[in-house]
Amino acid sequence: MPTLLARAACGGTLRGPEGSFSSPNYPGPYPPDALCIWRIEVGPGLAIQLKMETFSVEGTASCLFDRVELYEEQGAGGTDPGPARGGPSRFCGNVAPPTFNTNSNHLRVTFVSDSSVGAPGFSARYRAVAPSEKSCAWDEHFCDQGLCLHLGFVCDGFHDCADKSDEANCSLKHKECGGPLTTLEGHFSTPSHPQPYPHQQLCLWQISVPVGHVIDLHFHNFSLESHEDCSFDFVEVHDSAGTGAASLMGRFCGHQLPPTLTSSRHVMTVLFVADEGVADNGFFATYQAHNATEKTCSPAEFSCGNGECQALESVCDGWHDCPDGTDELNCTGVSYPAFGSVCEPVEVEMCLGLGYNATSFPNIWLAIPDQEGAAEVLQDYQTLMELACYQHLRLLICSLFVPKCTPDGGVLQPCRAVCLAAELRCQQSLGLLGILWPINCNILPDSNDPVECFQP
Repeated sequence: MPTLLARAACGGTLRGPEGSFSSPNYPGPYPPDALCIWRIEVGPGLAIQLKMETFSVEGTASCLFDRVELYEEQGAGGTDPGPARGGPSRFCGNVAPPTFNTNSNHLRVTFVSDSSVGAPGFSARYRAVAPSEKSCAWDEHFCDQGLCLHLGFVCDGFHDCADKSDEANCSLKHKECGGPLTTLEGHFSTPSHPQPYPHQQLCLWQISVPVGHVIDLHFHNFSLESHEDCSFDFVEVHDSAGTGAASLMGRFCGHQLPPTLTSSRHVMTVLFVADEGVADNGFFATYQAHNATEKTCSPAEFSCGNGECQALESVCDGWHDCPDGTDELNCTGVSYPAFGSVCEPVEVEMCLGLGYNATSFPNIWLAIPDQEGAAEVLQDYQTLMELACYQHLRLLICSLFVPKCTPDGGVLQPCRAVCLAAELRCQQSLGLLGILWPINCNILPDSNDPVECFQP
C-alpha cells in the first residue's frame, strides 16, 4: 500500500502565478510505495497550464503500477474533484503527457508508485493563464478551447476532440508512405500508425526548408522490430538530400526513442524499411526548422547535432559528450595518444583488485594529470560501475581512466569486444535509470591480440 511521504519529500500546496515540482529524488529513481499529492491554486478567474518537461514512469498501457493522475477541482468551495477534462487522467511510460489546460483555477496532481521497479520520474512546471490565452506546444494539436493532443492522434481515424478538428482536413497524403516535406514544421509517420505497419515497405521522406535554416527531428511512439544491427526493420536519418553512407546520422530500430537529430544544412532525408517478417506499431515524427545562426559554436568548439557546443578535444575521445552522440560518429580507426612512460602502483580505491596493479600517468587521452584526478572523475561513474549487468564492467571503466601499464612503460587498452559486450548487456539497466551508454566502443582496438589490447 503506498504511503504518503513527508511533505518535504513530495506533495504540498503550490500557489502563485507559476512554479515547478518533481517526483521524489528526481532526477534519481523515485522510491517505492510513494503517494504524493500536489494541489495547485492560482487567482480567481485564471486557468492553469501544466507541462511535463521530462517524464519516465514505470507502467503498462493501463498504468496500473506507477502513475501520475490529474484531477481538475472546481474551486475552494469543495465540490468533489473530477478526472481531468479531455482524455485519460492517468499517465505512465516514457512519453510525456501533452500540455494540460484547466477550466478552473484549481488542479490536483497525484503521483503513485508501487513496491517494485522505479524510474527517473518526472519534472513539471505550471503557470497561470487567462482562459483566452490557453495554448499547446508547437508539436501538439489544440482543440476544444484548451485540449492538447500529441500529433500522433491527429488524423488517426478516431475523434479525440469534441469539436472533431483532429480528424478534419486529413488529406490522403498524411497516410502515404514517404514524399517531400517543405513546410517550416510538420509531421509524418509509418503507414497505418498507430496500428502495425504493413510488410515490405520502403518509405522515403525528403525534408527541405529554406536555405539558412537547419532541421530538428523528433521521434515519438517509436516501436520497430528489434535486431542487434537493425538489419530487418529500421529507420535511417541522413544529413543530406540523399541516402549515401557519408551522410548517415544514425540507423534505429527496437523500442527506444532515437535522440533528437539536427541537420547541418536545410535538407534531411528519412528512410523507413520493413521486411516481410514481424511488424510493429512504427513511429510518429515531428520536425521543425530554425535559423541556423540562432546558435553557433566558436572555432574552438564542436557543434553537436542538437546545437550544443563542446570542446574540440571531446571529439572522438571515446566518450559521448554530446547528448546525441554526434561527437563520436565516424571515429573508427582513431588511435589513442601515447601515455606516460613510467609505471606507478594503482592507488585509486575504486580500481584496486582488478587483475592489474600498475598504471601510467598523465592520461593524455582523457587529459587527466594524475591518479587523484582520475579518482575524482570516476565518482561520476559510480552508479554505472555498481550495476550488476556485466561481470567485468568495473574493470572496463577503470582501464580507461586508470590504464594498465605494461612492463615497457606503455599502456594496454581493453579490446573493443569487451566494451561492446558491456554495452549490449547494460543498455536495459541504463535505460531504466535514464542514462546513455557513455563509451564509444569503436575507438578501442578491434583485436584479440594480447599485445594490442587485453581481455579479462
